Parts: sequence; structure tokens; C-alpha cells
Amino acid sequence: MAVLVGSSSTGKTRACWEAVQPLAALGWRLWHPFDPTRADAALADLHRVEPRTVVWLNDAQQYLGGENGERIAAAAHRLLTDVSRGPVLVLGTLWPEYQNDYMALPRPETPDPHPQVRALLAGRVVTLPDRFDHIAIAKARALAGAGDRQLAHALQHTDSGRLTQFLAGAPELVRRYETADPPVRALLEVAMDARRLGAGLHLPVGFLERAVEDYLGDDEYDDLADNWLDQAFADVTSPVHGRLAPLRRVRPRPARRSSANETALSHSYRLADYLEQHGRRNRARVCPPESFWQAAHDQLSAESLINLADAARIRHRFHWAEQLAQQAAHSGNTDAIARLAEIRRSNGSWKEADLLLQQAADAGSTAALVRLAALRYEAGHGEEAEALALRAAEAGDARGLGRLAEICEIYGNREKAEELAMRAAAAGDTGTLVRLAEMREMAGVTQRAERLGQLAAKAGDTTALVRLAAIRETGGRSARSEAQRLYQRAARVGNASALVRLAVEREKAGYRAEAEQLAWRAAQAGQSFALVRLAEMREAAGSHEEAEKLAQLAIEAGHRFALIRIGAIREAAGDLLGAERLFQQAAAAGNPTAVARLAEMKEAAGDPQAAERLARQAAETGNTTAAARLADLREAAGDQESAEKLAILSADAGDTSALARLAEMRALAGDPGGAARLAEQAAQRGNTTALMRLVDIRRAAGDQDGAEKLARIAADAGDTHAMARVAVMREMAGDRRQADNLARIAADAGNPSALARLAVLRAGLGDSASHDLALWP
Repeated sequence: MAVLVGSSSTGKTRACWEAVQPLAALGWRLWHPFDPTRADAALADLHRVEPRTVVWLNDAQQYLGGENGERIAAAAHRLLTDVSRGPVLVLGTLWPEYQNDYMALPRPETPDPHPQVRALLAGRVVTLPDRFDHIAIAKARALAGAGDRQLAHALQHTDSGRLTQFLAGAPELVRRYETADPPVRALLEVAMDARRLGAGLHLPVGFLERAVEDYLGDDEYDDLADNWLDQAFADVTSPVHGRLAPLRRVRPRPARRSSANETALSHSYRLADYLEQHGRRNRARVCPPESFWQAAHDQLSAESLINLADAARIRHRFHWAEQLAQQAAHSGNTDAIARLAEIRRSNGSWKEADLLLQQAADAGSTAALVRLAALRYEAGHGEEAEALALRAAEAGDARGLGRLAEICEIYGNREKAEELAMRAAAAGDTGTLVRLAEMREMAGVTQRAERLGQLAAKAGDTTALVRLAAIRETGGRSARSEAQRLYQRAARVGNASALVRLAVEREKAGYRAEAEQLAWRAAQAGQSFALVRLAEMREAAGSHEEAEKLAQLAIEAGHRFALIRIGAIREAAGDLLGAERLFQQAAAAGNPTAVARLAEMKEAAGDPQAAERLARQAAETGNTTAAARLADLREAAGDQESAEKLAILSADAGDTSALARLAEMRALAGDPGGAARLAEQAAQRGNTTALMRLVDIRRAAGDQDGAEKLARIAADAGDTHAMARVAVMREMAGDRRQADNLARIAADAGNPSALARLAVLRAGLGDSASHDLALWP
């Protein structure tokens, strides 16, 4: 299995397609599960895959995300580990943001949403850079010189190394969006918002037509022609390069239509991938207007409505959250019923929520079974809880067993916790063994912790051994020796983190060849940093050529910052020419940080004009790093006017972080007026970090109402930390019902800090309700 990870239009799908072409001559077949939906097709037929089959999981988030993602990952794992069914090849593609979501480890004592997916992807991810490096650019120039007119045109019109994006028409798509008339731009923004908040790929024309109204200002709406909508659709579906259009009409095959859904299905549109990604970046903090939610309620499918209900909740659109979940539940969707139960529970309707969860569980929702199991155990009904968790596991969802195991461990019932963790591992969820092992290590029960780690390793998950070793490293000499033994055990079965650690130890001990071998194994397992670490150690020891060689190997293995790190060591040692040469090499390969370091070197050398020229040139290609870092330097040097100019340059290119940092620096320097002005500029561009800094400024000035208003604006934009802050403000103001509601919604959205804060506040007042908050799952 290999999953190519890269931004939109970087050539992921094409690379996979070219890679499998030789297999056709060897009798291999290709299977692309997609009907009736991608997830449904994969779940139904993965167990039927025969030898010499390529399983094509393009846009793998369509399979690995959502409610069925864990079950599909478990099925793919069974396919890959069943020797009687091989050889098979599973190929997939992912955007980086999905990879980051799936691979992130959960916080302690919080549910793990992607243990199966994370285990499946471990060691099977290939990162695709979003720019051609200098070697590839040189090859492209050679092909262009030999007569490839397309490459010649692309090279002539882009100097950022993003050739595949240019060839795919990505810059033209963005230009079309940014220069579009208001109705066209509004249609695209509806589609962007729908996709980033969780709507399906295919957006019905009725939804787009109804949602667009509130995206137009009063003057824009008054100026519309009578046939404005037809004109807007004609414009937005007009191709920019070949068949590439901002919105593309999707026409289902006649065999898959039915009389009930023919109209809706035959008039749907799909947003171009690059514009979808552009929208995720640039509209991340925008909350859609009223017409969007109403159109979604009336026109979208249950699967889309479930995701949008969650999006509405974390943006304080509580009415729409309930309405969307209710609409989805009316269709009989069991996941929607379970989601509606959560909303009712957060509103205080506990009995109604339990009835809904039971209804969803009886109809086959494993998520509802998992939730009910946790609630039943906490209510003292252990046997009933275990029966519910087993039902979920038998249906392919082991999360209930894992959740019960952790609860049992917390309550001191270790034997039962271990038994449930083993059952979860047998059902494909090894993450519970890992978490229990860590909990026991922290509690000082080291032997039992290690035994659980070994059991997890036998089940194919070596992360427990590494995490136990990391904890033991903080102990005395004998504990550190034990840590080394655990690292070696994990390394023997290919754990990349353990290989990195051992490579560094071998290098320190002087065994360079062995260190390089371990580092290369780590890089092949997805940890290219091992090579970088060795390069740094060699550079510090004066072996400059060896350091550069290892840095180049690290770059080939996917670590773009290897040369920059070596350059930084040389700069610190006073070898400015050597450092600049390495930074230039990295900059030529398209690394934005290298450009920033070059600009900083020019600034330090007393050539601010050259520094600013580099920053501006980089910003014109979308690289804001140099401008942002120069802004920081000039602010620290007291040149506030120049710092603001560079921060605005960075913000205009899409990066508001420099404005937010300047606001912070001015606040610390005792300039609240300047801080507020800069924070407001950042906030106008959607940076809620700056808004929350303004909240602190207003509260410090005694303006509680103004602070809460700004925090609510940030919460509307989807900032769960802001919502947690508002919950605490409401508690302090005496509005407990609203504080509870907001805190629980923030917790459901992945930020439990408000619940903890309220529990502490109430416990300090002797309020027994604090116990209920502390136990909120």
C-alpha cells in the first residue's frame, strides 16, 4: 500500500496512474470502488478483492473519513495481511490536512477517532512536494528546449516551481474567482463553504441557487439582471484550460437514476479541487449566512446535513444545528439520529437524548452503541455497558470496547480494563492497549505496562513500546537502560521513532556507519528527520561534506528543511558564505524558509533594500515567510512603520500572522492603542488569534461586554477556544445554563478546557454540579 500526500494539482493521481501501467501487461486488474458511494462500495466489496488487483482509493478521505472510515481501514488491513489473497496493491491519494487529522494522536483520556486509519497509514505515506526542485526544473527545461511547448509555456509563466499546478490551470482558476463579478464569486463561495464545512462532493443546483442570496450585498443584489443566475452559471462552468472549470456539472449515468431523485441528481455541480483547497485556507474563519443554512436544510442529503450540523454547533448556530440534524434524522439515517441525541443532551434534554440514542442503536448505529455503553457504565450498569460495546465491536466498531477499557482503568478495575483492551485489539483497535500501557507506566505499574506494550506490538502497533521508553528516559540510570532496551525492541519491528533514537545514540558513540544505516531505515519508514539529525551532528563535528551529503539524502527522503538546518549551523559558526550558498540551494528548490533566511542575512549585513526586495519577490509568488519575519525584526528594532508595511504585505498575500504578532509585541510594549489597531486589521482578514488578543485587551481595560462580543465573533468563525472563553465569561456573569451549553459544545468540538474550567470554578464554590462536568465524556 502507498498513499501519496500532497496539495491539490501536484500530480498525485497522475503519478499513481503512471506507476500501475506496467501491471496491466502482467494480468493485473484495477478496481475503483465508487457506487453507490465510495465508502459504501469499499465496505461492501473489499473482502472480495482477489490476487493481482490494484485497489484505487483516489481522494482517500472519501474512504477513510466519516463514520465508516475505521471499518474500511480495518478491512484494508485484513486484505493486506492475508497472504492467501496476495499479491494486491492499494494506492491512494490525500491532501496534507487530511493526513494531519488522521495521524494526530489523541489527548490523554479522550476518544481516539482514527486508530485504525493511523495504523493503516503508518509507514505507507509518500509525501509529494508542491514544487519542482532544482533538479526537476533542470529536466523540465531540457524537455522544453527539446520541443515540449506546454512545459516551455509553464516555465515561462511561473518561477515558483509549481509547474503541475500551472499545467492544471490552478492559477487561472484562482484568478477567475478573485476577479469574478459578484454573482459568480458568490456561487463559488457557496460551494467553497459547503465543501469546507462537510457537504458532499456533488452540490445540487437547487442548493446553490437558494444559498447564494445572502452572499450578495444590498447594492449588488439591486444591480442584478433578470437572468443573472443563468448568466452566473454559464460563467462559472466555462473552462479555463481544456475541461477544467471552477464548477463542473455532474451528470449521473441513467442506470443509477430513479424517478424519485432524477431531478436532484441530474443537476449537480462539483467544485474544482484547487478552488476547494483555496477556500479552506482563505475562508477558514468565515461563518456562512442564513441563506446557506436554509438551503442546506431544504436541499442536501442526510450525510451532508450531519457534518453541517456539527459545523453549525461550533459556530453558535444552535438553531440550525438542531434543524439540520432533525432533517437528517427524518430520513432514517441512524448517524443523524445519534447526532441529534447529542444536541438534545447538550441542551439538557437527557431523557429524550437517551431515547434517541437507543433508537439509533437499535437501527444499527455503532456510534450510538459506543456512546450508550459509556453512559451506562458511568451510571453503574457495567454488564449492560459491556454488552452494548460488544454489539458495536461485532458490527465492526471497536471504539466502545476501548472507551470502556479506559473508564475501567480510571476507576481502578485493571483486570476488566485489560480484558476489554484485548477484545478491542482482536477487533482491530490496538490503540487501547497503547493508552492503557501509558496510563500504567505513569502510575508506576511498569511490568504490567510493558506487557501491554508487547501485546500491542504483537498485534502490529509498536507505538506503546516507544512511548514507554520515552517515559523511562526521564528516570535514573537503570531506567534509561530499560528505555534503550524498549527502543531496540521497537526498532527490530520497524518503528521509525525508535530507529531515529537509536541512530542518534550510535552516532554519539562513534559508530557512524551503523548510525547511517539506522537513519536510512527510519527515513524509509517515514522519519527523514533521522538523516537531518545525523547531518547536524556531523556539521557540528566539522565533517562538512558528510553533513551536506546526509542533508541531500534527507531532502530526497522528503525533508525539505535539511539544507536550511545545516546552513543555520554554519551561519552561527561565522561561515556566512557557506550558509548563504546552502540557503540559495534550498531557495532554488522552492523552500520559502530559505528565502526568509537570505532576507535576514541581507538585513543583518546592513542591506535592508535587498532584504525587502527578496521579501516582495517571494510574496508575489505566495511565499509570505520572508516578509513576516522581516516585519518581526524591524518591529524589534523600533522601525514600526516599516514593520507594519511588511506585515500588511504579508497579510495581502494571505498570511495574517505577522499582523497578529505585531499586535502582541505592541501590547507587551505598553501600546494598547497600536495593538488594538493592528489586531483589528488582522481580525478583518479573519485571524481569530488577533481577536482573542483584543478580548484580553478589552478585559484588562474593564470592558467586559466588549470582550465578550469579540469572543463571540471568534466563536462564530469556528474557534472552539473562543467558545470556551465565552462559556467561562457567562459563568462569571451568573448565566450557568448558557455556560453549560457552550462548554459542552466546545468539548464535543474537541476542546474540553471550558468543562474543566467550569468544574474548577464550581468546585471552588462547593457546587456538586462540578462532578457532572468533570465526568462529561
